[in-house]
Amino acid sequence: MQIGAHVRDDDPLPAARERGAEVVQFFLSDPQGWKAPKRHPSADALVADEIEVFIHSPYLINVASLNNRIRIPSRKGVAQHAAGSAEVGAKGLIVHGGHVRKGEDPAEGLANWRKLFERQADSGGFAVPILIENTAGGDGAMTKDLEMIARLWDQVGEFGAGFCLDTCHAYAAGWDLDGVADRVRAITGRIDLVHLNNSRDEFGSTRDRHANVVGGEGTIDPEVLAEVARTAGAPVVVETPGDGQAADIAYLREALAR
Repeated sequence: MQIGAHVRDDDPLPAARERGAEVVQFFLSDPQGWKAPKRHPSADALVADEIEVFIHSPYLINVASLNNRIRIPSRKGVAQHAAGSAEVGAKGLIVHGGHVRKGEDPAEGLANWRKLFERQADSGGFAVPILIENTAGGDGAMTKDLEMIARLWDQVGEFGAGFCLDTCHAYAAGWDLDGVADRVRAITGRIDLVHLNNSRDEFGSTRDRHANVVGGEGTIDPEVLAEVARTAGAPVVVETPGDGQAADIAYLREALAR
């Protein structure tokens, strides 16, 4: 099993080696902006390296939105970042499930996800797999609850959508982490990546605040997190505070070797 970390955007390979990472994840542009990504300066080195690469899309992207000013640039952004991901040899582009606003019908948000894949299929599909990530809170969220994820997969599963399981988000949303990988796979048929994050807040808090896997600030037992990684059987990325990432990776490597 490959284990790695979300690292600084400008120089991911040295950052990976500092942490002992076999996988890296990073942004191709400002995570709080709409700008299209430029070709990454380390693109050729990343393609040539044995390290596995994943790209995270900007946080502003909300494919589900019923607001044209958000949904339309979100669709464009997913395609642009998928193309940029292919340039660095990425295995997938992670996109948050998004949400609709209070009073709006979630079914319309789910339909918007389907339209994303339908429209892109007309032009040959995305340059890399799109990995939809579960989120921590929000009544109108597309991926906060397993029931809603099942409804989403009814819309996008046929297009080969992938799934990224975030443990902090799941815990904050009130999911029991015992057996969570099996429950997700029963819905999606797959887990392509695990964001193995501890949580600074309590179970069911709906707050997305990551803590290191080990180090004392997290509220999830590290052994529980290691078991999620073991049963998911997918590459693992820790999106935890940078100064503790090397220890997180070392712990997981040891725990999974037992």
